[in-house]
Amino acid sequence: DKVPTPENDFLVPELKINKRDPDDVIEEAKRERERLVEEGRRKWEEMEKSKPLNPTTPMPSKTKPLIDFSNKVYIAPLTTVGNLPFRRIMKKFNADITCAEMCMCSNLLQGQVSEAALLKRHWTEDCFGVQLAGGFSDQWARAAELIEKECPHVDFIDMNCGCPLDIVCDKGAGSAMMNKSGKLRNAIIAMANKFSGPITVKMRTGWDEKKPFADTLTAKIQGWELPNVAAMMLHGRSRLQRYSKLANWDFIGAVAQNLDKAAKAQGVRRIPLIGNGDIMSWRDFEERRREGVLATAMIGRGALIKPWLPDEIKCKVDRDISATERLDILKDFVNFGLEHWGSDQQGVNTTRRFMLEWLSFLYRYVPVGLLAEGRDGVKTVQRMNERPPLICGRSDLETLMASDNAADWVKISELLLGKVDSTFKFEPKHKSNSYSNGTSSTTTSGEQRGGEGRGENDTQG
Repeated sequence: DKVPTPENDFLVPELKINKRDPDDVIEEAKRERERLVEEGRRKWEEMEKSKPLNPTTPMPSKTKPLIDFSNKVYIAPLTTVGNLPFRRIMKKFNADITCAEMCMCSNLLQGQVSEAALLKRHWTEDCFGVQLAGGFSDQWARAAELIEKECPHVDFIDMNCGCPLDIVCDKGAGSAMMNKSGKLRNAIIAMANKFSGPITVKMRTGWDEKKPFADTLTAKIQGWELPNVAAMMLHGRSRLQRYSKLANWDFIGAVAQNLDKAAKAQGVRRIPLIGNGDIMSWRDFEERRREGVLATAMIGRGALIKPWLPDEIKCKVDRDISATERLDILKDFVNFGLEHWGSDQQGVNTTRRFMLEWLSFLYRYVPVGLLAEGRDGVKTVQRMNERPPLICGRSDLETLMASDNAADWVKISELLLGKVDSTFKFEPKHKSNSYSNGTSSTTTSGEQRGGEGRGENDTQG
Protein backbone atom coordinates (compact mmCIF):
# COMPACT_ATOMS: atom_id res chain seq x y z
CA ASP A 1 0.00 0.00 0.00
CA LYS A 2 0.98 3.58 -0.59
CA VAL A 3 0.55 6.28 2.06
CA PRO A 4 0.97 10.07 1.72
CA THR A 5 3.53 11.90 3.83
CA PRO A 6 2.74 15.09 5.76
CA GLU A 7 5.40 17.10 3.90
CA ASN A 8 4.30 16.44 0.31
CA ASP A 9 1.90 14.62 -1.85
CA PHE A 10 4.35 12.04 -3.11
CA LEU A 11 3.49 8.39 -2.47
CA VAL A 12 6.32 6.27 -0.93
CA PRO A 13 6.35 2.56 -0.02
CA GLU A 14 5.85 1.65 3.69
CA LEU A 15 9.08 0.51 5.36
CA LYS A 16 9.04 -3.00 6.87
CA ILE A 17 11.43 -2.93 9.93
CA ASN A 18 12.56 -6.17 11.65
CA LYS A 19 11.60 -5.65 15.30
CA ARG A 20 13.40 -8.79 16.69
CA ASP A 21 15.45 -8.39 19.88
CA PRO A 22 19.22 -8.41 19.08
CA ASP A 23 19.82 -10.74 22.03
CA ASP A 24 17.47 -13.29 20.50
CA VAL A 25 19.40 -13.12 17.24
CA ILE A 26 22.68 -13.74 19.08
CA GLU A 27 21.24 -16.69 21.05
CA GLU A 28 19.86 -18.23 17.87
CA ALA A 29 23.26 -17.95 16.21
CA LYS A 30 24.89 -19.64 19.24
CA ARG A 31 22.43 -22.51 19.14
CA GLU A 32 23.00 -22.99 15.42
CA ARG A 33 26.77 -23.04 15.96
CA GLU A 34 26.47 -25.59 18.78
CA ARG A 35 24.23 -27.73 16.57
CA LEU A 36 26.77 -27.73 13.78
CA VAL A 37 29.63 -28.58 16.21
CA GLU A 38 27.66 -31.46 17.72
CA GLU A 39 26.75 -32.76 14.28
CA GLY A 40 30.40 -32.64 13.23
CA ARG A 41 31.43 -34.49 16.42
CA ARG A 42 28.91 -37.29 15.77
CA LYS A 43 30.13 -37.69 12.19
CA TRP A 44 33.76 -37.87 13.41
CA GLU A 45 32.90 -40.52 16.02
CA GLU A 46 31.04 -42.62 13.46
CA MET A 47 34.01 -42.37 11.12
CA GLU A 48 36.45 -43.41 13.86
CA LYS A 49 34.29 -46.37 14.87
CA SER A 50 34.24 -47.61 11.30
CA LYS A 51 38.07 -47.80 11.19
CA PRO A 52 39.62 -51.23 11.90
CA LEU A 53 41.36 -51.53 15.34
CA ASN A 54 45.14 -51.59 15.16
CA PRO A 55 46.23 -54.66 17.15
CA THR A 56 49.38 -52.86 18.34
CA THR A 57 47.40 -50.02 19.93
CA PRO A 58 47.66 -50.36 23.75
CA MET A 59 44.43 -50.48 25.68
CA PRO A 60 43.80 -47.56 28.05
CA SER A 61 45.03 -48.22 31.60
CA LYS A 62 44.20 -46.72 34.97
CA THR A 63 47.68 -47.47 36.30
CA LYS A 64 49.57 -44.35 37.44
CA PRO A 65 53.23 -44.08 36.44
CA LEU A 66 55.97 -44.81 38.97
CA ILE A 67 57.43 -41.77 40.72
CA ASP A 68 61.03 -40.77 40.11
CA PHE A 69 62.46 -40.05 43.57
CA SER A 70 65.98 -39.34 42.30
CA ASN A 71 67.54 -36.24 43.88
CA LYS A 72 64.17 -35.09 45.20
CA VAL A 73 63.75 -33.48 48.63
CA TYR A 74 61.33 -35.87 50.31
CA ILE A 75 59.73 -34.86 53.63
CA ALA A 76 59.12 -37.93 55.79
CA PRO A 77 55.65 -38.63 57.24
CA LEU A 78 55.83 -36.99 60.68
CA THR A 79 53.25 -38.02 63.27
CA THR A 80 51.42 -35.04 64.81
CA VAL A 81 53.68 -32.33 63.46
CA GLY A 82 53.51 -33.43 59.82
CA ASN A 83 50.00 -32.02 59.46
CA LEU A 84 48.67 -30.20 56.40
CA PRO A 85 49.61 -26.64 57.57
CA PHE A 86 53.18 -27.79 58.25
CA ARG A 87 53.42 -29.45 54.85
CA ARG A 88 52.36 -26.15 53.28
CA ILE A 89 55.33 -24.55 55.03
CA MET A 90 57.54 -27.26 53.53
CA LYS A 91 56.23 -26.48 50.04
CA LYS A 92 57.00 -22.79 50.57
CA PHE A 93 60.60 -23.85 51.14
CA ASN A 94 60.68 -25.94 47.94
CA ALA A 95 60.19 -29.49 49.20
CA ASP A 96 59.48 -31.82 46.25
CA ILE A 97 57.56 -34.70 47.84
CA THR A 98 55.31 -34.67 50.91
CA CYS A 99 53.60 -37.50 52.73
CA ALA A 100 50.74 -37.42 55.21
CA GLU A 101 51.02 -38.70 58.78
CA MET A 102 50.74 -42.41 59.53
CA CYS A 103 47.16 -43.62 59.24
CA MET A 104 46.07 -46.90 60.86
CA CYS A 105 44.15 -49.08 58.39
CA SER A 106 41.83 -50.39 61.12
CA ASN A 107 40.85 -46.89 62.27
CA LEU A 108 40.32 -45.73 58.70
CA LEU A 109 38.08 -48.71 57.87
CA GLN A 110 36.04 -48.11 61.02
CA GLY A 111 35.14 -44.70 59.64
CA GLN A 112 36.99 -42.53 62.15
CA VAL A 113 36.67 -39.00 60.81
CA SER A 114 39.89 -37.88 62.50
CA GLU A 115 41.80 -40.65 60.72
CA ALA A 116 40.24 -39.91 57.34
CA ALA A 117 41.20 -36.24 57.78
CA LEU A 118 44.85 -37.29 57.59
CA LEU A 119 44.36 -38.11 53.90
CA LYS A 120 43.65 -34.49 52.94
CA ARG A 121 45.97 -32.86 50.45
CA HIS A 122 46.58 -29.19 49.76
CA TRP A 123 46.69 -28.11 46.13
CA THR A 124 50.29 -26.90 46.51
CA GLU A 125 51.43 -30.49 47.22
CA ASP A 126 52.20 -31.52 43.66
CA CYS A 127 53.54 -34.96 44.66
CA PHE A 128 51.64 -36.31 47.65
CA GLY A 129 51.48 -39.69 49.36
CA VAL A 130 49.75 -41.21 52.36
CA GLN A 131 51.30 -43.63 54.84
CA LEU A 132 49.31 -46.64 56.04
CA ALA A 133 50.00 -49.10 58.84
CA GLY A 134 48.25 -52.43 59.23
CA GLY A 135 48.80 -56.00 60.31
CA PHE A 136 46.71 -58.05 57.88
CA SER A 137 46.48 -58.31 54.09
CA ASP A 138 42.72 -57.73 54.02
CA GLN A 139 43.17 -54.49 55.98
CA TRP A 140 45.77 -53.25 53.52
CA ALA A 141 43.60 -54.23 50.55
CA ARG A 142 40.41 -52.57 51.82
CA ALA A 143 42.24 -49.41 52.86
CA ALA A 144 43.92 -49.23 49.42
CA GLU A 145 40.56 -49.74 47.73
CA LEU A 146 39.05 -46.93 49.78
CA ILE A 147 41.86 -44.57 48.81
CA GLU A 148 41.57 -45.59 45.14
CA LYS A 149 37.85 -44.77 45.08
CA GLU A 150 37.60 -41.80 47.43
CA CYS A 151 41.03 -40.14 47.20
CA PRO A 152 42.03 -39.73 43.54
CA HIS A 153 44.42 -36.97 44.63
CA VAL A 154 46.79 -39.48 46.30
CA ASP A 155 49.87 -40.13 44.12
CA PHE A 156 51.33 -43.03 46.10
CA ILE A 157 50.87 -45.12 49.24
CA ASP A 158 53.72 -45.68 51.68
CA MET A 159 53.61 -48.91 53.72
CA ASN A 160 54.80 -48.31 57.28
CA CYS A 161 56.95 -51.28 58.27
CA GLY A 162 59.12 -49.28 60.63
CA CYS A 163 57.01 -47.85 63.46
CA PRO A 164 58.67 -49.09 66.69
CA LEU A 165 55.80 -48.51 69.12
CA ASP A 166 54.51 -51.43 71.16
CA ILE A 167 50.90 -50.35 70.62
CA VAL A 168 51.44 -50.70 66.86
CA CYS A 169 53.76 -53.72 66.77
CA ASP A 170 51.51 -55.70 69.10
CA LYS A 171 48.85 -55.56 66.37
CA GLY A 172 51.26 -57.03 63.83
CA ALA A 173 51.79 -53.65 62.18
CA GLY A 174 54.78 -51.31 61.96
CA SER A 175 58.15 -52.97 62.50
CA ALA A 176 56.42 -56.31 63.18
CA MET A 177 55.70 -56.57 59.43
CA MET A 178 59.44 -56.92 58.80
CA ASN A 179 59.61 -60.20 60.73
CA LYS A 180 57.27 -62.04 58.35
CA SER A 181 58.31 -61.57 54.74
CA GLY A 182 55.53 -63.81 53.40
CA LYS A 183 52.93 -61.69 55.17
CA LEU A 184 54.55 -58.54 53.77
CA ARG A 185 54.52 -59.94 50.24
CA ASN A 186 50.82 -60.82 50.47
CA ALA A 187 50.05 -57.33 51.77
CA ILE A 188 51.88 -55.64 48.88
CA ILE A 189 50.10 -57.85 46.32
CA ALA A 190 46.73 -57.20 47.98
CA MET A 191 47.29 -53.45 47.81
CA ALA A 192 48.53 -53.56 44.22
CA ASN A 193 45.30 -55.32 43.19
CA LYS A 194 43.22 -52.46 44.60
CA PHE A 195 45.38 -49.35 44.11
CA SER A 196 46.51 -48.21 40.66
CA GLY A 197 49.34 -45.99 41.88
CA PRO A 198 52.89 -46.66 43.08
CA ILE A 199 53.58 -48.30 46.46
CA THR A 200 56.63 -47.64 48.63
CA VAL A 201 57.83 -49.62 51.66
CA LYS A 202 59.45 -47.93 54.68
CA MET A 203 61.37 -50.08 57.15
CA ARG A 204 64.18 -50.13 59.71
CA THR A 205 67.50 -51.95 59.77
CA GLY A 206 65.93 -54.80 61.74
CA TRP A 207 64.47 -55.63 65.12
CA ASP A 208 67.75 -55.47 67.05
CA GLU A 209 70.75 -53.38 66.03
CA LYS A 210 73.02 -56.38 66.65
CA LYS A 211 71.14 -58.48 64.09
CA PRO A 212 70.14 -56.24 61.16
CA PHE A 213 68.38 -58.01 58.31
CA ALA A 214 67.08 -55.19 56.08
CA ASP A 215 69.71 -56.15 53.47
CA THR A 216 68.11 -59.57 53.09
CA LEU A 217 64.54 -58.27 53.21
CA THR A 218 65.05 -55.52 50.62
CA ALA A 219 66.69 -58.01 48.23
CA LYS A 220 63.67 -60.31 48.68
CA ILE A 221 61.22 -57.51 47.89
CA GLN A 222 63.22 -56.62 44.79
CA GLY A 223 63.30 -60.26 43.72
CA TRP A 224 59.51 -60.56 43.93
CA GLU A 225 59.31 -58.29 40.85
CA LEU A 226 56.14 -56.56 41.96
CA PRO A 227 55.51 -53.80 39.36
CA ASN A 228 53.83 -51.33 41.72
CA VAL A 229 56.77 -51.07 44.15
CA ALA A 230 58.37 -47.72 43.29
CA ALA A 231 60.94 -47.40 46.10
CA MET A 232 62.04 -48.64 49.51
CA MET A 233 62.90 -46.36 52.43
CA LEU A 234 65.38 -47.48 55.09
CA HIS A 235 65.70 -45.78 58.48
CA GLY A 236 69.19 -46.34 59.85
CA ARG A 237 68.06 -47.60 63.26
CA SER A 238 66.54 -50.82 64.55
CA ARG A 239 63.12 -51.18 66.11
CA LEU A 240 64.54 -51.46 69.64
CA GLN A 241 66.74 -48.40 69.15
CA ARG A 242 63.79 -46.18 68.28
CA TYR A 243 65.63 -42.83 67.99
CA SER A 244 68.61 -43.38 70.26
CA LYS A 245 72.20 -43.37 68.95
CA LEU A 246 73.17 -42.34 65.45
CA ALA A 247 71.53 -43.66 62.31
CA ASN A 248 73.74 -46.33 60.71
CA TRP A 249 74.39 -44.88 57.26
CA ASP A 250 77.20 -47.33 56.59
CA PHE A 251 74.65 -50.13 56.75
CA ILE A 252 72.25 -48.18 54.51
CA GLY A 253 75.03 -47.80 51.93
CA ALA A 254 75.81 -51.52 52.15
CA VAL A 255 72.13 -52.36 51.57
CA ALA A 256 72.08 -50.16 48.46
CA GLN A 257 75.17 -51.90 47.05
CA ASN A 258 73.64 -55.28 47.86
CA LEU A 259 70.54 -54.32 45.87
CA ASP A 260 72.73 -53.46 42.88
CA LYS A 261 74.40 -56.87 42.98
CA ALA A 262 71.11 -58.71 43.54
CA ALA A 263 69.43 -56.94 40.62
CA LYS A 264 72.26 -57.94 38.25
CA ALA A 265 72.36 -61.52 39.54
CA GLN A 266 68.58 -62.00 39.39
CA GLY A 267 68.06 -59.99 36.20
CA VAL A 268 65.32 -57.86 37.76
CA ARG A 269 64.51 -54.16 37.95
CA ARG A 270 66.61 -52.25 40.48
CA ILE A 271 64.24 -50.72 43.04
CA PRO A 272 65.47 -47.32 44.28
CA LEU A 273 66.54 -47.13 47.94
CA ILE A 274 65.98 -43.97 49.97
CA GLY A 275 67.98 -43.49 53.18
CA ASN A 276 66.55 -41.84 56.28
CA GLY A 277 67.93 -40.60 59.59
CA ASP A 278 69.68 -37.56 61.13
CA ILE A 279 69.71 -35.28 58.05
CA MET A 280 70.34 -31.85 59.55
CA SER A 281 72.08 -29.86 56.81
CA TRP A 282 72.65 -29.79 53.07
CA ARG A 283 76.09 -31.35 53.70
CA ASP A 284 74.43 -34.30 55.44
CA PHE A 285 72.08 -34.68 52.49
CA GLU A 286 74.88 -34.68 49.91
CA GLU A 287 77.06 -37.04 51.94
CA ARG A 288 74.24 -39.50 52.66
CA ARG A 289 73.32 -39.89 49.01
CA ARG A 290 76.70 -41.56 48.60
CA GLU A 291 77.42 -40.46 45.03
CA GLY A 292 74.39 -41.99 43.40
CA VAL A 293 74.20 -45.22 45.41
CA LEU A 294 70.98 -43.96 47.00
CA ALA A 295 68.13 -42.41 45.01
CA THR A 296 67.81 -39.63 47.59
CA ALA A 297 67.74 -39.07 51.34
CA MET A 298 64.53 -38.47 53.28
CA ILE A 299 64.46 -35.69 55.88
CA GLY A 300 62.34 -35.84 59.03
CA ARG A 301 63.21 -34.17 62.31
CA GLY A 302 65.73 -31.95 60.53
CA ALA A 303 62.82 -30.29 58.72
CA LEU A 304 61.08 -29.69 62.07
CA ILE A 305 64.15 -28.01 63.54
CA LYS A 306 65.01 -26.18 60.31
CA PRO A 307 61.89 -25.91 58.12
CA TRP A 308 63.96 -24.04 55.50
CA LEU A 309 66.21 -27.11 55.12
CA PRO A 310 64.79 -28.07 51.66
CA ASP A 311 65.84 -24.66 50.35
CA GLU A 312 69.30 -25.02 51.89
CA ILE A 313 69.69 -28.44 50.23
CA LYS A 314 68.80 -27.12 46.80
CA CYS A 315 70.95 -24.00 47.08
CA LYS A 316 73.76 -25.75 49.03
CA VAL A 317 74.09 -22.91 51.53
CA ASP A 318 73.85 -22.50 55.30
CA ARG A 319 71.22 -19.87 56.01
CA ASP A 320 71.42 -17.74 59.17
CA ILE A 321 67.72 -17.41 59.89
CA SER A 322 66.92 -14.68 62.40
CA ALA A 323 64.32 -14.93 65.15
CA THR A 324 62.09 -12.47 63.30
CA GLU A 325 62.17 -14.65 60.20
CA ARG A 326 61.31 -17.72 62.27
CA LEU A 327 58.41 -15.83 63.84
CA ASP A 328 57.18 -15.01 60.33
CA ILE A 329 57.27 -18.74 59.53
CA LEU A 330 55.13 -19.38 62.61
CA LYS A 331 52.74 -16.64 61.44
CA ASP A 332 52.30 -18.50 58.17
CA PHE A 333 51.67 -21.71 60.11
CA VAL A 334 49.01 -19.97 62.20
CA ASN A 335 47.28 -18.61 59.09
CA PHE A 336 47.37 -22.03 57.45
CA GLY A 337 46.16 -23.66 60.67
CA LEU A 338 43.18 -21.34 61.08
CA GLU A 339 42.30 -21.93 57.45
CA HIS A 340 42.54 -25.71 57.91
CA TRP A 341 41.10 -26.23 61.41
CA GLY A 342 38.81 -23.20 61.55
CA SER A 343 39.02 -19.71 63.02
CA ASP A 344 36.59 -20.32 65.88
CA GLN A 345 37.82 -20.98 69.42
CA GLN A 346 38.23 -24.70 68.77
CA GLY A 347 40.27 -23.96 65.65
CA VAL A 348 42.45 -21.51 67.58
CA ASN A 349 43.03 -24.09 70.33
CA THR A 350 43.93 -26.80 67.81
CA THR A 351 46.29 -24.49 65.93
CA ARG A 352 47.96 -23.47 69.19
CA ARG A 353 48.44 -27.06 70.32
CA PHE A 354 50.05 -28.20 67.08
CA MET A 355 52.23 -25.10 66.97
CA LEU A 356 53.45 -25.87 70.50
CA GLU A 357 54.23 -29.44 69.47
CA TRP A 358 56.29 -28.03 66.60
CA LEU A 359 58.06 -25.57 68.91
CA SER A 360 59.26 -28.55 70.96
CA PHE A 361 61.52 -29.20 67.94
CA LEU A 362 62.03 -25.70 66.59
CA TYR A 363 63.73 -24.43 69.76
CA ARG A 364 66.66 -26.77 69.08
CA TYR A 365 67.86 -24.67 66.14
CA VAL A 366 71.13 -22.87 66.82
CA PRO A 367 71.60 -19.91 64.44
CA VAL A 368 74.65 -20.21 62.21
CA GLY A 369 75.91 -16.86 63.47
CA LEU A 370 76.06 -18.22 67.03
CA LEU A 371 77.80 -21.52 66.29
CA ALA A 372 81.30 -21.71 67.72
CA GLU A 373 84.32 -21.62 65.44
CA GLY A 374 86.72 -24.54 65.29
CA ARG A 375 90.52 -24.32 65.32
CA ASP A 376 90.58 -23.86 61.55
CA GLY A 377 88.17 -20.94 61.77
CA VAL A 378 85.29 -22.90 60.26
CA LYS A 379 81.93 -22.84 62.00
CA THR A 380 81.02 -26.05 63.77
CA VAL A 381 78.03 -27.94 62.38
CA GLN A 382 74.96 -28.69 64.44
CA ARG A 383 74.24 -32.41 64.70
CA MET A 384 70.94 -34.14 65.29
CA ASN A 385 72.10 -36.21 68.26
CA GLU A 386 73.81 -33.34 70.09
CA ARG A 387 71.95 -31.43 72.75
CA PRO A 388 71.69 -27.76 71.69
CA PRO A 389 73.82 -25.47 73.90
CA LEU A 390 72.36 -22.79 76.10
CA ILE A 391 72.69 -19.58 74.11
CA CYS A 392 72.14 -15.88 74.62
CA GLY A 393 70.51 -14.72 71.43
CA ARG A 394 71.22 -11.61 69.42
CA SER A 395 67.80 -10.32 70.47
CA ASP A 396 65.32 -11.03 73.25
CA LEU A 397 63.12 -12.88 70.78
CA GLU A 398 66.00 -15.11 69.69
CA THR A 399 66.79 -15.97 73.31
CA LEU A 400 63.11 -16.75 73.93
CA MET A 401 62.89 -19.00 70.88
CA ALA A 402 65.98 -20.95 72.02
CA SER A 403 64.42 -21.80 75.39
CA ASP A 404 63.66 -25.45 76.17
CA ASN A 405 61.01 -24.40 78.69
CA ALA A 406 57.46 -25.21 77.55
CA ALA A 407 56.19 -22.09 79.34
CA ASP A 408 58.28 -19.98 76.95
CA TRP A 409 56.78 -21.79 73.97
CA VAL A 410 53.35 -20.80 75.30
CA LYS A 411 54.54 -17.18 75.42
CA ILE A 412 55.52 -17.41 71.75
CA SER A 413 52.07 -18.78 70.89
CA GLU A 414 50.50 -15.84 72.72
CA LEU A 415 52.31 -13.44 70.37
CA LEU A 416 50.33 -14.94 67.48
CA LEU A 417 47.11 -16.35 68.94
CA GLY A 418 46.42 -14.23 71.99
CA LYS A 419 46.55 -14.93 75.71
CA VAL A 420 45.79 -18.33 77.18
CA ASP A 421 43.82 -19.06 80.30
CA SER A 422 45.80 -18.86 83.56
CA THR A 423 45.29 -22.59 84.09
CA PHE A 424 46.66 -23.54 80.65
CA LYS A 425 49.67 -25.84 80.65
CA PHE A 426 51.42 -27.58 77.82
CA GLU A 427 53.58 -30.69 77.83
CA PRO A 428 54.63 -32.50 74.64
CA LYS A 429 52.98 -35.87 74.39
CA HIS A 430 56.09 -37.95 73.95
CA LYS A 431 59.74 -37.95 74.93
CA SER A 432 62.43 -39.90 73.15
CA ASN A 433 66.10 -40.56 73.86
CA SER A 434 67.80 -39.03 70.86
CA TYR A 435 70.98 -37.45 72.18
CA SER A 436 74.39 -39.08 72.16
CA ASN A 437 74.67 -39.09 75.95
CA GLY A 438 71.44 -41.07 76.27
CA THR A 439 69.65 -38.42 78.32
CA SER A 440 66.01 -37.79 77.72
CA SER A 441 64.81 -34.73 75.89
CA THR A 442 61.44 -33.48 74.80
CA THR A 443 61.76 -34.08 71.09
CA THR A 444 58.79 -36.02 69.80
CA SER A 445 55.11 -36.10 70.30
CA GLY A 446 51.96 -38.08 69.81
CA GLU A 447 48.96 -37.33 67.68
CA GLN A 448 45.90 -35.48 68.88
CA ARG A 449 43.10 -36.81 66.74
CA GLY A 450 39.53 -35.86 67.29
CA GLY A 451 40.38 -34.65 70.77
CA GLU A 452 42.01 -37.95 71.73
CA GLY A 453 45.81 -38.25 71.77
CA ARG A 454 47.65 -41.27 70.51
CA GLY A 455 50.33 -40.19 72.98
CA GLU A 456 52.84 -42.94 72.27
CA ASN A 457 53.58 -42.28 68.61
CA ASP A 458 57.13 -41.46 67.64
CA THR A 459 57.86 -38.95 64.96
CA GLN A 460 59.20 -40.55 61.80
CA GLY A 461 62.61 -39.59 60.47
